[in-house]
Amino acid sequence: MGADRSRLPDDVLEDAQILWDYHQLHHELRRTDVGIGLGSHDLGVADHTADLYHRGMFPLIVFTGANAPTTVDLFPDGEANHYARRAAELGVPAGAILIEPRATNTAENITFTRQLLAEHGVRPRSVTIVSRPYQQRRAYATCRKQWPDVDVICSSQPQSLRDYLATVADDDRVINMLVGDTQRISLYAERGFAISQDMPQDVRDGFTRLAQRGFDRRLV
Repeated sequence: MGADRSRLPDDVLEDAQILWDYHQLHHELRRTDVGIGLGSHDLGVADHTADLYHRGMFPLIVFTGANAPTTVDLFPDGEANHYARRAAELGVPAGAILIEPRATNTAENITFTRQLLAEHGVRPRSVTIVSRPYQQRRAYATCRKQWPDVDVICSSQPQSLRDYLATVADDDRVINMLVGDTQRISLYAERGFAISQDMPQDVRDGFTRLAQRGFDRRLV
């Protein structure tokens, strides 16, 4: 499969849509104490975090993330650092941004962010996690496990799957990531990294079909 969306068969897009819908939590936005932008290849996370800050959804931002193989060339000095610069370009004051540059997975994103906030004397009762659209469910489950006493909601840029594919311009990456994140919902709960969540049969079936079609590069 190439990056040209027109080359993706309809059945692949249909299964990808099933997974995409599963990972959307549709939490209602409300004001929280801190916004946490999870590092990734998706610069839209920084954009959405900055937008929520300007809308008064939280007074403080933590950008968290080192690098993954998919981001080391895009953001050579780390995801969190790049996101922070982007937010500053979008008008977020430097004093409203903390940078956590070490995390290499979602559990570390949460754990290291919690530690960083404590070092700055901040002990939030509520947080908004901003992530890629298809990372919402895993981020929520991870936070509930790693930081059980905080009230957490999740948010992402409001985009359809087709719009997201067009924005990222790399269909293989997106669908492989969708498949990988779906596997991690069950796997990471089994390993104690996240809380357990129900997974409908149509999601399991869509995951299996996509993995069998070769979208398996992000499987553990």
